[in-house]
Amino acid sequence: MDSSGPVTLEAHGVRLEPLAIGHRDELATAVADGRLWELWYASVPAPHEMDGWITQALQGVAAGTTLAWAVRDLRRGALVGSTRCYEIAPAIGRLEIGYTWYARSAQRSHVNAACKLLLLGHAFDTLGCAAVGLRTDRFNFASQRAMEALGAQREGVLRHHMARRDGSVRDTVMYSILAAEWADVQRHLRARLAHHAEAN
Repeated sequence: MDSSGPVTLEAHGVRLEPLAIGHRDELATAVADGRLWELWYASVPAPHEMDGWITQALQGVAAGTTLAWAVRDLRRGALVGSTRCYEIAPAIGRLEIGYTWYARSAQRSHVNAACKLLLLGHAFDTLGCAAVGLRTDRFNFASQRAMEALGAQREGVLRHHMARRDGSVRDTVMYSILAAEWADVQRHLRARLAHHAEAN
């Protein structure tokens, strides 16, 4: 498994651009669409926190443990969010997908399915992962539904696992997709994208 550095990924009306400090202003605009940082169970930066949030992500990129992207909706020509591969463990062929957020206007659109198709394809087909993990707050029911809609398998709950932005401690719900399941997940995501295309 070789995770050697950032790469641009593009298909299905979405481009994942390697995250850079130059994305700050567009991402600050995107996160303000829906005031996403006010969701107490989500780890989403406020506009004034965007510099530090990007810097933290890029430290992970430099350390080789993270790949981070800004998400551009090519139909609108605008950045609409961000996502990462992190906890990259080449020795066992595993990484996690997370730190994902989208502007409210991009939610329930083609964007999430396109991003997950690109990210999972990169993980399984390019990097040769054996497993991809996903995780979310126990109270982030929308995220749990989205992970289950992908075809990810719920593994369980880590109790009292990590701190939220407000200092409270969350339980974390864990999901995963194995390489052997990727073909079916890919087929499902392509069908969802075809449905979005027909509806628009």
